[in-house]
Amino acid sequence: MKAAAGLLAAKVALGPLLLPQSKWLKRNALRLPEAAGPREGEVGDGEPVLRLLVVGDSSAAGVGVADQAQALALPLARCLAEHLGGAVGWQLVAQTGIGTDEALALVRQAALQPADVVVTALGVNDVGSQNPADRFVEQTALLWSELQQRTGARWAVVSGLPPMHLLTAVPHPLRWYLGRYAALLDTALHRWAREQGLGYCALQFPAGPGTLARDGFHPGPNLYPQWAERLAEIVVVGQFRWARLQ
Repeated sequence: MKAAAGLLAAKVALGPLLLPQSKWLKRNALRLPEAAGPREGEVGDGEPVLRLLVVGDSSAAGVGVADQAQALALPLARCLAEHLGGAVGWQLVAQTGIGTDEALALVRQAALQPADVVVTALGVNDVGSQNPADRFVEQTALLWSELQQRTGARWAVVSGLPPMHLLTAVPHPLRWYLGRYAALLDTALHRWAREQGLGYCALQFPAGPGTLARDGFHPGPNLYPQWAERLAEIVVVGQFRWARLQ
């Protein structure tokens, strides 16, 4: 409550700067395409051990790299196949620019395959639209419920929000403000995931070469594989929650 009130006060005080900077960013931001390549398949050898669904925004879609093989979903499936010693089926449902409410509409229209585990990557556009934390969590819960019903998924891992105060494409003080708002949503998301017994993957990566794409906004070629590996570790540790009964 205090954090939200403090951000509101900052928004009012910095409004004369934040609004022009936001408009400038929308006009001048470099727009990169989503990664090319298939959005479903199977990787690994042997018996199928996991069916994976990744749902998200432009980061899940692989904006910032050229091909899905360099992005999130396919590398994550490969990591899991290696860790679990079997074949992993995977599907990606993602679209640039969507918030959590729009992700719900997207999955309702998608031809979803059965899944054991869902991984989500959402929240940055909720920051941009100033979605309140309670509504963000409510929409996340609705999305998870929809995915459970549609795919039979047993478990989910939600990706936290990235450190938006490190996004080089965004000028100050807008960058500072977005970073604080992202932290507010991230705290609420982490709390909700813990209460639901779901996995949570922190995205508080340090700045460094290759961390960001050339647009200064999306994950870069060095960040996607780290993200995929972190998620794989969480899924493997949580195997008792999603593994099918033999």
